[in-house]
Amino acid sequence: MGSHSLTYKQCIPVSIGEAWDFFSSPANLARITPPEMMFRITMGEGERPIYEGMLITYTLYPFMMLPMQWETEIIRVEKPFLFEDCQKSGPYESWQHRHEFRKIPGGVEVTDHISYVMPMEFFGDIVNTLIVSRRLEEVFRYRKIKIEEMLGRM
Repeated sequence: MGSHSLTYKQCIPVSIGEAWDFFSSPANLARITPPEMMFRITMGEGERPIYEGMLITYTLYPFMMLPMQWETEIIRVEKPFLFEDCQKSGPYESWQHRHEFRKIPGGVEVTDHISYVMPMEFFGDIVNTLIVSRRLEEVFRYRKIKIEEMLGRM
């Protein structure tokens, strides 16, 4: 089983507090997810800010209209600089996503570090190469565009 890592960076013209408020709100995740994925939070979308131990469950359709249930846990929060979530149950053998925010001149650099392992060993790695890694690239390309529309572009 191979471990896969992805890193995405984006600079936005907002304060670190504004970036934190936007990205740490689970409700905003649906706003930056491609609409064809029909992303819906089923638990954890309340008004309360994220906190360590928070569980968030989702339903989405990432590929060919096949519904998927996913549960993540917020495992680390260092406001306003980073938070991290990991999959409790879902499509991956393991999934960890660290969101980092760094002040830069004129705004904030947002960095997403993702590490994941596909299930089913060799077969899962083939599926990753053919489908999953490409789909993740599409999702983060879409997010970049939506974030620029909502928060601005540097």
